[in-house]
Amino acid sequence: MYYFINDYSEGAHPKLLEALVKSNEEHLTGYGSDPYCASAKEKIKAFTKVDSDDIYFISGGTQTNMIVISTMLAPYEAVVAATTGHVNFHEAGAIEHAGRKVLTIPSHDGKIDAGELKDYLATFYADENHEHMAFPGMVYVSHPTEYGTLYSKAELTAISDVCHEYDLPLFLDGARLGYALAAKHDLEIEEIGALTDVFYLGGTKVGALCGEAVVFTHNNAPKHFLTQIKQNGALLAKGRLMGVQFDALFTDDLYLKISQNAIACAMALKKGLIERGYHLYIDSPTNQQFIVVANEELKKMQEYVAYGFWEKYDDTHTVIRLATSWATKMDDVKGLLAMMERH
Repeated sequence: MYYFINDYSEGAHPKLLEALVKSNEEHLTGYGSDPYCASAKEKIKAFTKVDSDDIYFISGGTQTNMIVISTMLAPYEAVVAATTGHVNFHEAGAIEHAGRKVLTIPSHDGKIDAGELKDYLATFYADENHEHMAFPGMVYVSHPTEYGTLYSKAELTAISDVCHEYDLPLFLDGARLGYALAAKHDLEIEEIGALTDVFYLGGTKVGALCGEAVVFTHNNAPKHFLTQIKQNGALLAKGRLMGVQFDALFTDDLYLKISQNAIACAMALKKGLIERGYHLYIDSPTNQQFIVVANEELKKMQEYVAYGFWEKYDDTHTVIRLATSWATKMDDVKGLLAMMERH
């Protein structure tokens, strides 16, 4: 059986486990006040080139999105996102559960368009009844998007300019940010820091057991943000678990190296799928590859590959996702392609 169902089915990279075992019996203070968390934050500052001390570790992606959004918005404000955005589509209504609304604009291969964002905001304020509506209070994007696509430097700059014009913070979901950076796109990490108000470096999907590192780029975290993380149940008493892992991830470029493995495997997989006549649902340059498969063929595929269902394509075809990760081996890719050719 070949496993391409997601990028978090494996545990953690061996170097992170080694670091956890090595530090296991050390007596450390809790809640992220230990030396490993401090070291990890300094390494993240150096990696991102963001001169901010407002870096926090949160237990998972959904918790991160919910806490960042709910604490940065006033009670009458909402977050603007693509219809396909993770906060709108795949987080069980976590944002609404926290008392905030998600306002959606069209998705283009998973991305929002700066022109459409500006039109949406202008239309809102032109409405004489807008005082009776949820105000757009921030903008959310994900990079890579839920379809594995990437924002270019020009696209994110245009979105950032609109946010500045309307005085809205820009939040970038980086649950898979390592894979975006490894894809050799034109949007570099320092530009993400310059163009956004807050973003995070995903650990859960990029080699860690769990955890995300949130970076507020202008020392602009909401007041008592650590307290609010705890209030929402996402602050680990054993904060060392986050610190040790992120300290290891950002030592000797490990974060990028393991992400590059996922990209190399994904590109080999994409090439093989095209050569075998599969139709790509979207042209993704990252670790998530989407193909259109006949429903009859899916029944056979279930015998030898674990994949992710994505959406119905038509009455006889389905879109599935094949995801590589830091742990994927090139032999797995070759084995899967051989099985697909055989069947």
